Amino acid sequence: MKIYQQKRRWKLILFFAAIVIGSASLYYTGQLMDKLSKEERKRVELWAQATKKLANIDPNQDVSFPFEVLRNNTTIPVILVDENDSILAHRNLDSVRIANSSEYPAKVLAKMKEGHDPIVIELYDGNKNLIYYKDSHLLTQLQYYPIVQLGIIFLFILVSYFAFSTSRRAEQNQVWLGMSKETAHQLGTPISSLLAWIEILKENNEHPELISELQKDIKRLEKITARFSKIGSEPVLTENNLHEIIISSVNYIKARASKKVNFTLDFDIEKECLVPINQELFEWVIENICKNAIDAMEGRGNITISISESIKNTIIDISDTGKGIAKSKHKTIFQPGFTTKERGWGLGLSLSKRIIEQYHRGKIFLKSSEINQGSTFRIILKKQFKNTLR
Repeated sequence: MKIYQQKRRWKLILFFAAIVIGSASLYYTGQLMDKLSKEERKRVELWAQATKKLANIDPNQDVSFPFEVLRNNTTIPVILVDENDSILAHRNLDSVRIANSSEYPAKVLAKMKEGHDPIVIELYDGNKNLIYYKDSHLLTQLQYYPIVQLGIIFLFILVSYFAFSTSRRAEQNQVWLGMSKETAHQLGTPISSLLAWIEILKENNEHPELISELQKDIKRLEKITARFSKIGSEPVLTENNLHEIIISSVNYIKARASKKVNFTLDFDIEKECLVPINQELFEWVIENICKNAIDAMEGRGNITISISESIKNTIIDISDTGKGIAKSKHKTIFQPGFTTKERGWGLGLSLSKRIIEQYHRGKIFLKSSEINQGSTFRIILKKQFKNTLR
């Protein structure tokens, strides 16, 4: 539990850090754009003064400086008009579009009027000209810079997250495989030893009842060993009667649970329900969910297992009357290490998900859960499944 609380806390910290970085970037870019916009306005005003100077030219006056000012404006699109909005001159417009359309300058002028206030040039004869302009190409590009920057940052974070998740899943798979194989190997030695002791007891005709119980326990240990040995390898799915498998699993759990736990099988036990299943692994799933339900009910309550069928799928619902699961934990209950118990590794539901979704190509999820009312887990299995796991 603490692991996932810490992960959630770090996700929130990273989320807010991203918001702060993005906001700071937008603010800084906005300030920079405002400064550049003011500078461009000053440049256009200077261009206007040069135009006015040339319009009121004195034949004996040096006009080299006004001409230099006009010539140096190579970035800001400007249009000079008279009082009747007739275009007198323009600069830094798209020459190709001008050549292809005589209406192009007028369209640009209309957009300029929407963008910035014009600069008025008072002429010597009492008339006036107006200069309209729009942002330079550089300033226009800068407007999209924050969006592009945030997009690149988001894409980098997304790619990094998926790469990290893939690496983590691969590492988890290796841990699962190694732990399972090692467990199966470790169980093999005491099982062999117990089998030898049973043979000795049989030869001496001692304690036949004890031998019978030992054989049951050894058979159970062999089943557990077989389960662990199948983790990480391709399981064989065979057509089995789902009803019989669930009845067998419930009988095993019922014999070891409190008498105050009631089991209800909500399906026709006389009818066959054939589904491609690996029996040993699927029984493990039923046992894990039922044991979690018993823990959630603290040894007192009802467990109901119902089965329904559609054209393509078989649906198993396992409901309990336990303490329920908080909504904040619905997305983490199937992750390795999640547990609400003081003891345990929190691998039961994670293992169950792996068995159902990876080995049986089905689905398992928490259908519903209410605090102090209980939970329902749903398993969906395909009726037809080619066993071609690769």
